[in-house]
Amino acid sequence: MTKHFQKLKQKSSRITCKKVIGSFLLFLMSGIAVAQTDTAETFKPHGQLWGAAFGDFAYKNNADILGRGANQYTGVPTSTNMFQWRRIYLGYNYWISPKFSVEFLLSSENDYAANLLGQAPNTINTTTGAVTLGGNGDILMNNKFAPFVKWANLRWKNIWKGTDLVFGQVNNPSVGINGRNQQTSEEVWAYRSIEKTVDDIRGTPVYDFGAELQGWFDSRGNFGYDLMVGNGQAARPENDLYKWFYGDVYAKFFNKRLVIDLYQDYEKLNWGVFTKGLNGPWHHDRNMTKLFAAWNTEKFTVGFEGFTNTLLGDVKVTGKDGNTYYRTTKALDMSLFVRGRILSDHKGNARLGYFARYDNYDPSGDLGSIINNGNTKSYVASTAAYDPTTKEQFVVLGFDYTPAKHVHFMPNVELNTYNSTVSQSAANDLLNPAVSGIKGTDVVWRLTFWYVYGK
Repeated sequence: MTKHFQKLKQKSSRITCKKVIGSFLLFLMSGIAVAQTDTAETFKPHGQLWGAAFGDFAYKNNADILGRGANQYTGVPTSTNMFQWRRIYLGYNYWISPKFSVEFLLSSENDYAANLLGQAPNTINTTTGAVTLGGNGDILMNNKFAPFVKWANLRWKNIWKGTDLVFGQVNNPSVGINGRNQQTSEEVWAYRSIEKTVDDIRGTPVYDFGAELQGWFDSRGNFGYDLMVGNGQAARPENDLYKWFYGDVYAKFFNKRLVIDLYQDYEKLNWGVFTKGLNGPWHHDRNMTKLFAAWNTEKFTVGFEGFTNTLLGDVKVTGKDGNTYYRTTKALDMSLFVRGRILSDHKGNARLGYFARYDNYDPSGDLGSIINNGNTKSYVASTAAYDPTTKEQFVVLGFDYTPAKHVHFMPNVELNTYNSTVSQSAANDLLNPAVSGIKGTDVVWRLTFWYVYGK
């Protein structure tokens, strides 16, 4: 009897244990289901309409008589004065689900052409109907601003842990303004309304159509990466066989005060194009490496940005032997900036600040060896923004008055000085007409205004 009761007791104990375990699992599963239901029920698709604009009253006090450079005031005559928009944004963000969001931005920008500010007019061939633009500006034939699609992308959040996938037209890793982190020079410089960053000035696309991975190596965003492959055409459709590859890694130290960012890109421009001569096919590409570092606090920020851009086969050389040769050159650019706070309101928000920046640009690379080659009859750069014959030094100084959040009035002055990279001589003048011993300076005084709404 005793053994019989012991067996019944063990069996009852096993049944009770199973019931307890089963009840616990049922409770756990119901909890997960409730949590999932709560997440689905609490999230509601929603959108946000926003915008931004900046412009100036500008007066050009002095102009380089040779019209050198690639900035927004190049070729603008002395004593020109104007009220002008330089950027107008209208954006819309929409959150489809906790995992997916979309971004759309229309932009109208001050890329002038069409007989404005001394530039050549648009023309129409009355026989063929072909249109020749006076410049490559965002201006309609009636000289009005033309908005275009700057961003249009889909973000898949945490496609794997810590990484988002973005597909469509989006900011590239050189700029990195993606709502995920702040590590690039444009974000830390914080005065795009005053001037572009050094690589943007030289034509590196700051937005492109492609696929991008934006990720963190840690949970706090102190270490991360940004990788992208795109068309390399900004807002324009693809027009060649080659893709632009972008990569960026960054690190933040000392409670994110110190930021270090390393950027790299590569694109084939012309590859395997037949060229009469001894070099064989024309192989033409670009390869940029850029380093950015900054110390960033609430009261002041200092930063450094520098790049080296190697342009394979970019300089077209006409030889005395009648052949065409393509030579490699390298451009260097270094930028230093500081910005800070002078006065704050009772809440600690900046009311009056200052900013200053200095850029030194030297595109000459191996130009000396090209000039000194006895077979060189003449030469010209294939990439206009990297003409190796002219060095530039850029300075901007100004103040930032902020009467309300996201509203800025900024008196400032820009100076851009041009010098030839080689000495002027009769021989050098024959090699390239752009060689000149004349030093030139563009000087522009501005009152810049900038506002953001909906954010």
